[in-house]
Amino acid sequence: MSEFSSNEKKILSEHFSNTDSSVFAIITPRQVDRGALMSRYSRTDKSMRRIFLDEFLKNKNRGEEFYDRVLLEYGDDSVAELGEAQIAIEGLSNIAVKKIEDRRIGLSYLEKSSRYVAWNKKEKGKYRFYRDSEITNSRFGDSYEETCNFSFDVYSRNIEPMIKYIREKYPIEKYSFKDSKDNKEKLFPKLKIESDIKSANMIYRGSTKAKALDILRGLLPASTLTNVGITGNGRAFEYLLTVLNSSELKEEQNLASKIKKELETTIKSFVKRADDKYGKAYQKYLRDVKNKSRAITAKQIKSGPTKGAFTKIVDFESEKNAIDKIITGIMYEQSPSTSYQNILRQVKKIPKQEKIKIIQEFAKLRTNRRHRPSRAFENVYYTFDLCNNFGMFRDLHRHRALTLERQLLTTDHGYSIPNEVKILGIDKDFKDAMNKTKDTFEKMRKKYPEQGQYVVNFGYNYPYFMKFNLREACHLIELRTIPQGHADYRRVAQQMYIQINKVHPILSQIMKFVDMKEYDLERFESEKRTEAKRKKLK
Repeated sequence: MSEFSSNEKKILSEHFSNTDSSVFAIITPRQVDRGALMSRYSRTDKSMRRIFLDEFLKNKNRGEEFYDRVLLEYGDDSVAELGEAQIAIEGLSNIAVKKIEDRRIGLSYLEKSSRYVAWNKKEKGKYRFYRDSEITNSRFGDSYEETCNFSFDVYSRNIEPMIKYIREKYPIEKYSFKDSKDNKEKLFPKLKIESDIKSANMIYRGSTKAKALDILRGLLPASTLTNVGITGNGRAFEYLLTVLNSSELKEEQNLASKIKKELETTIKSFVKRADDKYGKAYQKYLRDVKNKSRAITAKQIKSGPTKGAFTKIVDFESEKNAIDKIITGIMYEQSPSTSYQNILRQVKKIPKQEKIKIIQEFAKLRTNRRHRPSRAFENVYYTFDLCNNFGMFRDLHRHRALTLERQLLTTDHGYSIPNEVKILGIDKDFKDAMNKTKDTFEKMRKKYPEQGQYVVNFGYNYPYFMKFNLREACHLIELRTIPQGHADYRRVAQQMYIQINKVHPILSQIMKFVDMKEYDLERFESEKRTEAKRKKLK
């Protein structure tokens, strides 16, 4: 017999995807009820749909009441992962968005692109960059405004000349559809009709514009306003709010208040503790950690900034030990009733050539880059010391399955000028913008070290380190060397591969899909494939 009556089934059909299968989706509209149902589910022998009928249907506040009791009385943090929300934040600086995206677990982000969108628009006659109240009300206010405006002026007035130069350098006859039979067969063998020709030309225009914007983005200051969409669970949002509230920047503190207010419309019960007495204690702890680290560093370390960009592997273990760990990891799951230590002891006795063969066998199994190496390859780590332009850092920062620590953004490490800027003859403008930034930053930095970051351009070099295992190295390096990637981070990823290959020539064979070539219009081939897929769908 069915567990539910006909009337109950009618009610349940509005809150669950079905009423009679052992597998079903929860579609009840209130997010708090979905999460509370999942949590209550683990504390009773009733079925979930019966819980809903007996405990949630009549009590409209059941979800909130349950969370209040579990989260506040018992402190069951994992329960807060059962509620999810999506929020959009518009008009925040590139400093604040990086602080938000530092959160590695429980949140996913989509940020406005500096490649597809020109950042030259004005709002009420002003460029869109963040104006920190502490700066604007200080003696540095006029200098800050003037410097950011100058950077935007140079960026804006050179967009069209750069696009024109790129299109002259990479002419449409070479990259787009032309009536000649040779080009038709070579570049677009499947394009037969006028609409295909139009699409191909549109891809060319988009790819050349993206190339131009990529080159010029180094001029943008970190105060440039961007947009970001965030999807995440309540626990991750609660921690994000705690971090933002502990910040020294007013922008980030204000964002915490605004984000919390909006999250209260959907997952209020999940973020209650972000700013209560427990949340405030956590905020104080985070500030104490930062201040203690600052004091110890000032006492123990003599600063001496290095000039120029670099990518250096600074920590790794011997390949012999690394191979033993990985092979032990490979065998562990398939070794019933055997300890890790016992397997490792036996693996060490395997002849070297046999070990190499094992690694090569697993490399052969990968037929494309989406075939990730198994978790056994997480047993070996590499640490890279990096200093590259801030614009490029924003791309690598998106990798979160690793350890990344970074410093404040400054002008200490210099900048590089793209070759196209020199060839176009706008290198004087470029240098003027960078030098003006440096002058303003140097005046501000002593009194406003955190706020001073806002004025620094994307083109300035930025120090950070990354520590990741071989499995993540495989994903990061193969992804960031694909043809459509930005030239800056492609070169860094290629350098990472070269250095890993040098210290671990055997293990690096698992990275089969690293592209070491250089490309002209990075996005062209990718956009062409995307357009072909789009036409197939139609």
